[in-house]
Amino acid sequence: MNRIPATIVTGFLGAGKTTLLRKLAANAKGKRIAFVINEFGELGMDRELLLGCAEEGCAPGDVIELANGCICCTVADDFLPAIEKLLDLPEPPDHIVIETSGLALPKPLVQAFNWPGIKTRTTVDGVVTLIDGPAMAAGQFAEDEAALEAQRRADPNLDHDNPIEEVFTDQLACADLVVLTKTDALDMVDRARLEAELTAKLRAGAKLVGAAHGEIPPEVLIGLDAHAEDDLATRPSHADEEGEHDHDDFDSRALKLGEIADPAAFATKLEAAIAKHDVLRAKGFLSVPGKPMRLAVQAVGPRIERYFDRPWTADEPRASRLVVIGRKGLDFDAIQAALA
Repeated sequence: MNRIPATIVTGFLGAGKTTLLRKLAANAKGKRIAFVINEFGELGMDRELLLGCAEEGCAPGDVIELANGCICCTVADDFLPAIEKLLDLPEPPDHIVIETSGLALPKPLVQAFNWPGIKTRTTVDGVVTLIDGPAMAAGQFAEDEAALEAQRRADPNLDHDNPIEEVFTDQLACADLVVLTKTDALDMVDRARLEAELTAKLRAGAKLVGAAHGEIPPEVLIGLDAHAEDDLATRPSHADEEGEHDHDDFDSRALKLGEIADPAAFATKLEAAIAKHDVLRAKGFLSVPGKPMRLAVQAVGPRIERYFDRPWTADEPRASRLVVIGRKGLDFDAIQAALA
């Protein structure tokens, strides 16, 4: 039987997943791709960013949003019904692409493809994990296992576990293809160093490629034919021992802001707030007076990207909204005040 292939795209906050999906939709070459988008946060920013590409492959009917929590934790309630809905269409898609939230563990999703209702109808073509090149070059979300073990031996009373590093490790360990993103922002020395570090941690058979400006040919991302649901033993996860994946270490809030007359000044305020409050990720849309298009904003650490993505529609209020994500205890009120 012909099974519809599905690609799971994972990667930490701001690694470039949505940018990659926009490029994939724009270069589908006649292949009908359905997108399942999952986010950690109150607003469906990633779905909006994908639809904002104005490509035929980004039609609203081809994009399903799962916003009731991380899909690795709500597989039975949300993820499986969404996949079954796509498979039951009169004309099912040629390929399904699943974008997980930045905090998701991919292995529970791979396991879900063994569910009796979908096992004979679809298969995991591959798990694609995106790694933020500049962030890793700066020492963020990269672990040094030898140094960590040395610290534990020196002081057994200290807990050095970092939930971000656990997520990073799980996403890397489950991958069939690892994409080092934003290589245009790396010099040759850093890129070579990161590629060597990542290659040493890849599971057997996994490949590593680099991507500048999110440019990866569709034929590199899809068509891996991994059948990953049949290969779970080679994809270790922290959840295998802990039994569950807990998001209590993270929090998010959607901030409502007024019109932004000076986007450059706003970006300066946002950069200062990110540095002061250790914000992991910020993304949203701004209303700029006199501009018919909404201004998309995406921030990862000190890097802030701004671009006008599409015109405001007649049935949506012109409002500035920003989702802020960080560790538990983030002072959202102070951030709101700093951006006012």
